[in-house]
Amino acid sequence: MSTLTLTLNGKSAEVPAGTTLRQLVAETIGREVAVDGTAADGGRLGVAVAVDRHVVPRSAWDATVPRDGAAVDLVTAVQGG
Repeated sequence: MSTLTLTLNGKSAEVPAGTTLRQLVAETIGREVAVDGTAADGGRLGVAVAVDRHVVPRSAWDATVPRDGAAVDLVTAVQGG
């Protein structure tokens, strides 16, 4: 199986070639993510994704496969002050 190397939140990560942002988000946060980018359990995800500093809309996560060497940032909302 072929892999590609990403920079995920500032750290090097190897993922299977063809991994979509939706799959990457699900694996990273440990929750199932629906094709439309929402939480499969109906809750809130509180996650935003940028690839090479460009925000990718949730609706595009399932169709977006980062290129080898891409910088992917997953930002999680945290409540509090």
